[in-house]
Parts: sequence; structure tokens; C-alpha cells
Amino acid sequence: MSKPEITKDILIEELVNNYPFSVRYLMEKGIRCIMCGEPIWGTLEEAAQEKDFSGADIENFVKEMRQLADTAKDEAAPEKKIDVKKMK
Repeated sequence: MSKPEITKDILIEELVNNYPFSVRYLMEKGIRCIMCGEPIWGTLEEAAQEKDFSGADIENFVKEMRQLADTAKDEAAPEKKIDVKKMK
């Protein structure tokens, strides 16, 4: 199953569940996306607007998080298995 695309309309719950890095990213921007261990309700755009971010700021958040998602995808390459028997 594929992950939802990061857009300004993505629900915070979907964003947090599918892109764990987004929690730290948004917190660094001053946008609370977790409360009492649970994602807050609403969309990325709504959460950013509550903190008075402009439409341009929100589009930049989307762009940066998409780049982070691409980087995370590249780094999630399968791990090499080590044959311990060959190490002797």
C-alpha cells in the first residue's frame, strides 16, 4: 500500500503515521502535531494557519517535507545480511 502524498490538505494523523520525521519537522516550525501522544485533528494547512503561517510558508513546508520523504525513501534501502559463519 502506498503512502499518501504530502499536500497542504493531508490530515495530521496521516502525515504523522506515514512520515514519522514530520513530527520533529513541524515541532521545529512551532506547529504542534501531537497532543497527549495522539495526532491533533485537522489538516497540515489548518495547523499551520493556527500559527499564522502564510500560504507561501505552507507550500514551503510541503516542498521541504516531500524532499525529506524522498531522502528517507533512499535511505531505507534493504540492509545487508552478514553471514556470521563466514566471519570465523
